[in-house]
Parts: sequence; C-alpha cells; structure tokens
Amino acid sequence: MTSCFHCNEPVVTGDQFTTIINGQAQPMCCPGCQAVSQAIIDAGLTSYYQFRSEPGQRQSALVPEQLSHYSAYDLPEVQQDFVHKQGDIDTTSLSIDGITCAACAWLIEHKLKPVNGVTNVLVNSTTQRAMVSWDNHIIKLSEILQLISQIGYQAAPYQVDEQEKQSKADSRKFLLRLGLAGFATMQVMMFALALYTGYFTDLDVEFRDYFRWVSLIFAAPVVLYSAQPFYFSALRSLLSGKLNMDVSVSIAIGGAFIASCVATIQGTGEVYFESVSMFTFFLLLGRYFEQTARQKASVSSSNLHKLIPLTAHLFNDGETTEIAAKRLRIGDIILVKPGEVIAADAIIVSGKSSINEAMLTGEQMPIIKQVNDTVYAGTINVEQPLQLNVTALGQDQLVAEIIRLQEFASNNKPAIALIADRLARYFSATILSIALLTYIVWSFISPDDAFWVTLSVLVATCPCALALATPTAVTCATAIFTRLGIITRKAGVFEKLTQINHVVFDKTGTLTCGHLSIGDVIVDTHHTKQQVLALAAAIEQGSLHPIAQAFTPYYNNQYLVTDVDHHIGEGISAKIDGQLIKIGKRDFVTTTPLAAAPQNSQVIYLSINNELVAQIELLDQLRDDSKRTVNALAQNNIALSIASGDNSGHVEYLAQKLGIADVHSGLSPQGKLSLINQLQQTKQVAMFGDGINDAPVLAGANLSVAMGSGSAIAKNSADLILLGDHLSRFNDAITVAKQAQHIIHQNLLWAFAYNVIILPLAVTGHVAPYIAAIGMSVSSLIVVSNSLRLLRIKL
Repeated sequence: MTSCFHCNEPVVTGDQFTTIINGQAQPMCCPGCQAVSQAIIDAGLTSYYQFRSEPGQRQSALVPEQLSHYSAYDLPEVQQDFVHKQGDIDTTSLSIDGITCAACAWLIEHKLKPVNGVTNVLVNSTTQRAMVSWDNHIIKLSEILQLISQIGYQAAPYQVDEQEKQSKADSRKFLLRLGLAGFATMQVMMFALALYTGYFTDLDVEFRDYFRWVSLIFAAPVVLYSAQPFYFSALRSLLSGKLNMDVSVSIAIGGAFIASCVATIQGTGEVYFESVSMFTFFLLLGRYFEQTARQKASVSSSNLHKLIPLTAHLFNDGETTEIAAKRLRIGDIILVKPGEVIAADAIIVSGKSSINEAMLTGEQMPIIKQVNDTVYAGTINVEQPLQLNVTALGQDQLVAEIIRLQEFASNNKPAIALIADRLARYFSATILSIALLTYIVWSFISPDDAFWVTLSVLVATCPCALALATPTAVTCATAIFTRLGIITRKAGVFEKLTQINHVVFDKTGTLTCGHLSIGDVIVDTHHTKQQVLALAAAIEQGSLHPIAQAFTPYYNNQYLVTDVDHHIGEGISAKIDGQLIKIGKRDFVTTTPLAAAPQNSQVIYLSINNELVAQIELLDQLRDDSKRTVNALAQNNIALSIASGDNSGHVEYLAQKLGIADVHSGLSPQGKLSLINQLQQTKQVAMFGDGINDAPVLAGANLSVAMGSGSAIAKNSADLILLGDHLSRFNDAITVAKQAQHIIHQNLLWAFAYNVIILPLAVTGHVAPYIAAIGMSVSSLIVVSNSLRLLRIKL
C-alpha cells in the first residue's frame, strides 16, 4: 500500500490528495497532510523533506478555521504569566508538539525568521521548545502560533512551575561543583606526580614545599565548596540519629585535608590533597549521573494551561465577552461553543451536547450532557453550544482533585530502597568503629603513626566504589532505555522491574490504539460499501466527534450536503441530492429490522429516506504488539489483569482475544486505585495507563508505565514512559533491568571484596594513605568499567 509522503501513514484515498514536491506529485493520506505539505513548499522550505530523519505527524484532524486562532494569547492579563517584555520586544518560550527530529527544528526556524516583526527564533528539538522574540507593534503572538500551526505543529506558551525552576537551579549548582572538582583534581594530580617521583629521586625541600602549597590552594575549593553536599547530608543523617555513607565520606575528606594542611604548614609528614580531590570528584560524578537519570523525563503536572483554556466567554445580559479564565468567579455564566474546551467545573443551565472527557477518563467516546449535568474543566464540548454556571475554580476543580489524589498515592507508595542504600548504614557504622579502634590501638603501639594509619583506614575503605555501584549501572541501563524509547522518571525502577509479578493494563489507549476505525460494513443489495462510506463521510465532515474522524479517510467532494442537523446523542441527518440521509443509532435512523450487529463492538446505522441500508462496525483496534507483549509476560509467570473505565462488552471481547482472564470494567479512578491496593497485599504490581484518570493508580502502583501518547498528568505519575507506544518494549525493559541488577550485584561484591582485602592491610599499617587513595580510585574505575558492559547488551 502507498504511504503518505508527509507522515508515512497508509494512503487509502488513492490519488485524491497530492502535493508537488521537487517537481513530482507525492501522495498524501488526507487533506490535512496535503495542506501542511503545501504550506511547507509554498514557504520555500523543501529542504525539510530532504533532511528529516522521522516522518511528520498525521494531520487528518484539521482544526476548523474558527478554532485555529490564538487570540486569547494576546490578552495582557494572560501574557503576564509567560511573556517577558523589554521595551517593544516580547520574548516567550513555546512548547511545540510534533517535533520528531532536527529537521523539524530547522523547518520552524526558517518559517518564522523571514517574518516581519520576529526578531529571534531558537528551536531545541530535544526539549521540543522554542524561544521566540518579536516586536509587539508589528506582529502578535497569536499570528506566530498560527504560522507554526500552518506547517503542522501545535505550539503553546510554556510555563515552568516553581518546583521545576528550583530543580534546574540545583542542577546548575551541582554541575558547577562537579566541574570545579574535576578541574582541581587534574591540577593537583600533576603536582602529586612530581611528589611521588620525589620518593625515588631526592626532591629538594623547597620544591616539595612549593608543590604542597600549590596543591593546597587547588584542593581547598574542592573541600570547602564541591564537597559541601556530603557534609550537609552527613549532618542531617547524624541529627536524625542515623548513619549513612556520607558520614564516613565527610570524615575522610575533612580528616585528610586537615592533616595535609598541618603537614604542609609544618613541613613534615605526608599530604593527600590529590586523594581528597580525586575521590570527591568521583563521588560527585556518581551523584550527578544519578540526578540526571532521575530528571531526564521530568514533566510538570502543574502546567495546567495546556489542559484548561486561558480564556472564557462570559455571558451577561445576552452579550458575550472574552475574559481571562482566572478572572472567573463562582456563579458566572459562560458560553462554550462546539469544539471549545470548558474553562471551569460547572453545571449546564442551557443546551444539550456531547462532552469529550478523554482528558480526564482516557475514553474517547463523548458523553451526552444536558441541563443540570456537571461538566469539568479541560473537557471538550463537541456538538452544540452550552451555557454553564461556574461551580468550582482553581484547586477546587476535578483536575486539581485528581492531582492531589495522585500525590497522596505517591506519598503512600511502598518504598523499595536500592541495595546500596540498605547496606550503607551498617557499612558506615562498621568502618567508623574499626577506624576508632585502630586509632586507640595504635595510640599505644606507636602514637606518632596512629593518625596516619587511621586516615589510611578511612581513605582505603571510603565507600566511593559502593556509592558508584548502583548509579553507574542505572545510568548505563537508562541509556539503553533511551535508545529503545523508554524513559525512566524515578529512582529504583530497575530493581522494581525485576520484582514485578502482576501487570494491570488499562484498555483504551494502552492495549488499544485509542482511535476508532471502520470494521465490518453490512449493506443492502442496492448499495456498495464504498458508496455507503462516502455518504457517511460526507455528512460527518466537519464534526469533531471521534466517530466522524473515523470516516475522514473515505471523504470525497462528489456529494453536495445540505440541511445538516446534529441530534444530540442520536446521530446526524442531512440531505444529499434531495434524499434524506441519517446516520446514528438504530432507532434514530429507522425502525426497519436488519441483521444482528457484530458481537462485542459498537455499531452505527445509515438510512436513505428512512430506509435502512447499512450497519457500520466501529473498532478501537488492538495495538500491533499487544498480543505478543501479553504472551511474553505470561511466559515469565507474570499474572495479567485489565482495569478499564469502559463498561461496554468490548472490554470482555478484547480480554478473551488476548487471553486475559481477570477483567475489571467501568472503574472510576478511585476504583482502580482500590483494585491496585488490594492486589498489592500479595503481589508486586505494575500498572499501564494513559489518561488523567489513571494518574492516581499509576502513582499508587509498585511500578507504573504510561504510554507516550497519554496525557501529561499520566506521564508525570509514571515510573516508565514508553515513547514509541510499543508495549513490547516493556519486556525489553525487564530484560535490561535484570541484567542491570546482575551488574549491580557484581559491583557491590567487588566493592566489599576490595574493602575486605584492603582493610586488614590498612589497619596493620601496611598501606600508606596515598596508596589507599590510589586503590580507592582504581576500585571505583573497575566499578564504572563493569557498568559500561551494559551498553553492549543485545535486544
């Protein structure tokens, strides 16, 4: 089958949609891709198609013209939250959906740079964000967003919450500490090499003292600034009555530095500035690896402007005024037009329409709402205008309540500590006790050597290798995950993956694709399947309903449609060539009987002049690898369940098709969380989900997995995100995690074996402190090298 030149999806419309690219007519799958590709060509940006490494996004769901404007972003009270003003130049950061490769960034930059009024454009394809500056007297922000949408990308202002700002500031400070330690270590090691050489060739005292003082100057910032996180961690640990690895690290760093300073000032004894700098750098490097792995896929759940619109249409005395949504008050009446997002939790006071609550529930099928029914912020009005009475705002809305429920579940999640953390307390206490006993014993044997022998014990047994054993292996495993399109968001994922023995799947958007498609079509003897689908597509054209989108591939312009009327909850009627065409529920289109509907599926009917001519099956198709994933998990003796908010027979049908016996349908977010809590009494549970309604249960599960196409809130709750929406990657993740755990065990074994060997030698005075420091560094390098073997794993 021919593939769309723009998005690489199958072309089922023949040569109906084409675009001339480099003198050749290229096939397009829908009018959306045709419009976007034509806009790219018209802008003279043909090079995009030459250099892109990934296909563009499918553009089948073209937004109607009245919905494609962004005028709300031009309101001053809205812009104050995300636009930085400096004179006539405004600057903002845009979050852009649909960027897949560097060619996308190039395309956006070259689309905007020639535009009059745009002063600067910088697009980052990794973060999917753009920094844009413009002259507000020449061009408006809404026009810039419109230009971006014309080439197939959806942009919205990006707002960073305070927690994310703090996290970034901490990362920059930590990187400064690491860089300083690395630079100083290189300088100190050069002088240390000269000092070590001096043991074999008599070094003049003047040169020796000079090297020591210079080494002290370089090592001081490392000890006084770079190593601060270890001191504060050790202090907090001691104040809480516990011991962690940072206690012995702090004593070793502080003791070695002070002793080296004393030796430098007095001109006698040994100095260990290179040891201090070296293992401070290695420890910081390990912490940085761990911190980067945790923050790599950070998604802010408080960035709610993407879920809830910035503006609302206030209805007062028959007049409608557009205002910022944050100016709404309880009791205000707002007007919500078809296709618009509801700005606040409210009760319908006038009108009847279908509401798409997929943002909250993950279910794509709209729900019929009428007077006195409650609607929620972030959901979409599909068919008819509604007048709403605002009942809740801000933190009182359902979206905020779900986020709070998610946080509550996160705080009560069973904590599975990493192996190194569980052993650190006992290890540190043991080493400190041995060091103290060593000092006491040597005080009697040889008081002059007691301090240096004790320092050797602390340096030799410094838990650097132990501290690196886990994060380095985790970082390498994370690199493999990134290559596979798997993002880890929280610590301990690799340990959890190896312990999972029960997996719970959501249905819509997880096991299935989450998009309706056409299945079997049963027609009478006077019509063909193609005719029926073309008629259905003609009268569904322009509707935002998910059912209408399923017919988009079958649309052509051969029919002139008039008198279109949407019957809420029933269907659509229209006239084509003087004939009355109806599509929708069976009782709506006609009372004439027809063959039985396919089992466990949704069916709609089409009639001509009230004569039933066809029934059309709608399918939410299984993902290509759902069956393979389920079978692989079952072979690994992992129990399987389905927990879905859908209460139709389709859930049971899919479960039978996949061979999953434990099925729970029609569950609320609280119901899913209760199910998970019940299973956790005896099992280690992994949960798959994609909707905001899955956020609490994802946070409550032992391990949570979100699909890349899922909602931002669901991904923010998850431990793992499958970017490519390939379920089978979860099985790969388990394989990598088991190998990572094996490597971690090896690293820990080596770290302890090294300490068991070096400890007796250090205690008995056979290891000088500088030899102990070198041994500690070599031990750390062995651990890092062993972890790097993970990168060679074959999947």
